[in-house]
Amino acid sequence: MSKTYRASLIAAAFVLVPPVCGAQGQAKGPSALPEGKGKPLVQGICSSCHALELISNSSGYTREHWKELTGYMVDLSGSPAQQNEILDYLAANFPPNNKRPAKLVPGNFQVTFKEWVMPQLGQRTRDPVQAADGSIWYAGQFGNLIGHLDRKTGQAREYPLPPNAMPHTVQLDPKGRPWFSGNKNGSIGWIDPATGKATVYKMPDPEATDVHTIAFDKKGMVYFTFQWANMIGRLNPDTGDIKVVKVSAQRSQPYDIKFDSEGMLWVSCNGRPCLLKVHPDTLAITEVKLPLATTTVRRFDIAPDGMIWYVNSGSGRLGRLNPKSGEIREWDSPSGPRSHPYGIAVLDGAIWYNESGVRPDALVRFDPATQTFQSWPIKSGNIYAGILRNARTTPQGTLLIHQTATNRIIEVTPQRRTAMQ
Repeated sequence: MSKTYRASLIAAAFVLVPPVCGAQGQAKGPSALPEGKGKPLVQGICSSCHALELISNSSGYTREHWKELTGYMVDLSGSPAQQNEILDYLAANFPPNNKRPAKLVPGNFQVTFKEWVMPQLGQRTRDPVQAADGSIWYAGQFGNLIGHLDRKTGQAREYPLPPNAMPHTVQLDPKGRPWFSGNKNGSIGWIDPATGKATVYKMPDPEATDVHTIAFDKKGMVYFTFQWANMIGRLNPDTGDIKVVKVSAQRSQPYDIKFDSEGMLWVSCNGRPCLLKVHPDTLAITEVKLPLATTTVRRFDIAPDGMIWYVNSGSGRLGRLNPKSGEIREWDSPSGPRSHPYGIAVLDGAIWYNESGVRPDALVRFDPATQTFQSWPIKSGNIYAGILRNARTTPQGTLLIHQTATNRIIEVTPQRRTAMQ
């Protein structure tokens, strides 16, 4: 697939060369945009890949920053007149605003951010994970690819996937092979980095279409969730045998999936106030009810002491479950009930997550010992744009995050201020 994309307007009709998503795009129906010169271009080009609400719900940008942001999505340099018309329209109608402000909390920690921009435009980079050699694998969901970043050189190789895979994540098995979830075509598979060849396993159940997040046990068995199909699955890569089970409670929307230290699976519910404990051999499910009716859980992580920390995305809170005692406790996130916490990771005794419902997307650190928060805006180049959807740690004690709108992988290094050491 080409790495540059152009669009043109001929006789008031669009002849659009798709900006990476094309026929695979996940755009929704047209949204009301303000009238003005440039509206047809914006509506035609932008909606080919994403919902127009992403524009109207944004924090707005200057013309210069709109140019930078759209430059990560589609290359319009071959048509300066169209590019200027689009930028003029966006700058006039969507200037910087404060509709969804983040409440940033100061504190005693410093962090540094290191950024890499992935090659293919409009790919929506996400879910970076570090390999044993220090390199980073990632998924480009809208680009229908997974990629491999050499962090020393900054160079990335991107591997196209079978049609309509639209990978929701990439995960490494015990052999170090990169696996992807076919979120649109009901598949799961892995890529041979040497040849780029994909080994693909199709789901046996026609309802099991949206493979979501992946986890491996120590023997290499693959476990995965289906959000909209409301299922949990398991694959034996040696035999190709696949088993999927339905979650009995409708609209549970299984999302994240992880193993605890005792070898039990845990799954988050993005549609109901619950976590699910799953036996890996039988896939028998036990539901753990969470207290607030408005609770939905995108992601969670398990601390070394066995505590399960989760984002209460629906209520704007951070939660903790003690799986042995059943005790549940929650804290209000700094930016409030509409902050929509999303990605989360436990690192060096602290809890790190983001607030995706505010602008800028805030990276939050919670210290359980003092029960205090600190937060930072997540910058993408010269702008604040995008959403962190999954956070992962590295053996070096850093945090790998991303910004989807700008195709960025970001490494966060926490550093104590010298005066606090």
